[in-house]
Amino acid sequence: MGGIFVSGTGTDVGKTYVTAAMVHHLRNAGKNVDAYKPVISGFDPKNSDSSDPAVLLSALGRTTTDDEIGRIAPWRFVPPLSPDLAAKAEGRAIDFNEVVEFSRRVAYGRGTIFIEGVGGIMVPLDQSHTVLDWMSALRIPVLLVAGSYLGTISHTLTALHVLAQRNLDIVGVVVSESTVPGANLDDTVETVARFASPIDVIGLPRLPLNELASDAVLSRIERLLM
Repeated sequence: MGGIFVSGTGTDVGKTYVTAAMVHHLRNAGKNVDAYKPVISGFDPKNSDSSDPAVLLSALGRTTTDDEIGRIAPWRFVPPLSPDLAAKAEGRAIDFNEVVEFSRRVAYGRGTIFIEGVGGIMVPLDQSHTVLDWMSALRIPVLLVAGSYLGTISHTLTALHVLAQRNLDIVGVVVSESTVPGANLDDTVETVARFASPIDVIGLPRLPLNELASDAVLSRIERLLM
């Protein structure tokens, strides 16, 4: 399958949930898989065990250590802000070219390599580059993750329009059920699919902590990546 960029329509829509579920699914099928979240803000080193990188490491069957977190998430910032502002608050700066080079290096390993973005597609990484620019530089297939909250239909269709303008390969959309009450998941999927055609749109129900998503749903997502 190669590299897959997992991007989102915004923050906390389920990118890590979807990525971790797919990693676990592919590992259970005996397939080679790896996952990275190169840039993360809102990272609390005192509670790293509950961080997004820790969720990915758990799905990969690896121990959450500082070295392992550093391997999959080299650019970590404490403030829960957009990466450019989080870096500025810490007196640091993100080198966009270094992020791209790192991502290129890991994206072409064996098997399926998930590169999870940060925030939504238009989130700034530095003074002049966004996550969209990051995806455009890599030119690898994009899996878009959206939530099911009220307003997600407009956000999702807008994101698809912007991705298409950059001629990016959109392999599919996963509507990950939001943790806050919103529109019916099936209704949301149906509406997004109607306007997103011929792009496939799949709904992923949000299950209680430590419960795995349905293999049938994850198998459908896997087929999008092939």
